[in-house]
Amino acid sequence: MYSKCVFRNDTKGLFRNRQAPHRTVVSPRPRKVSNDDVFAAAYRVMQRVGPADLTLEAIAREAGVTAGALVQRFGSKRQLLVALAEGVAEAPSFVDQLRQQHRSPLAALRAYADCMAGLAETPAAYLRNLAYLLEDLKDRDLRTQLAKQATSTRRQLASLIAEAVKVGELSHRVKPKALARTVEAVVGGSMMAWAFYREGAAGRWIRTDLDAVLAPYIATKKRNPTSETARANHAK
Repeated sequence: MYSKCVFRNDTKGLFRNRQAPHRTVVSPRPRKVSNDDVFAAAYRVMQRVGPADLTLEAIAREAGVTAGALVQRFGSKRQLLVALAEGVAEAPSFVDQLRQQHRSPLAALRAYADCMAGLAETPAAYLRNLAYLLEDLKDRDLRTQLAKQATSTRRQLASLIAEAVKVGELSHRVKPKALARTVEAVVGGSMMAWAFYREGAAGRWIRTDLDAVLAPYIATKKRNPTSETARANHAK
């Protein structure tokens, strides 16, 4: 289950230095379709069909190669998906990229929630992504890579929160690691709740719940007594 924020419009470099697990050399000619291209093609197909309909043939068609070529390169559909998961887990965190795109850490934190809402653009999309999550949880190797990705994301969320505290956006009462875990749980749980109620867009539902969690920790600017007195005297 991958957010669109992980698979950016330009996926080149996301899997840099990743190699297919099956390394048999079948031709001296250079590959015109890279592993990055194959992984991006697999992701596009996964956005259209569920696990039961995800086949090497469908991925090969999307990538512009033959299914046989994918077997020679990866060995099987499962090995291709494991290689894809390893690439996502080892790629630079998309949360770091969000921070670079936003002026404040708190804005980047809210953008994270918006990105995750992309998993539930429609009820059907959310159900499809849940089906992939179940497949990941059933497979030891896929679950291991999913856990690596989640651990990295939580660590980056904690960094965002710590920065928000440092720049005065969040209260110094905040414990970044604890709040990061809460944010992670709220975003995932809110998405599930939205699937039950289906009121409005998932993004707005999730943002509302996130803001409710953050509200007690939003730092308020302290009034300057001197300036308050000056304004009062000026009013007289």
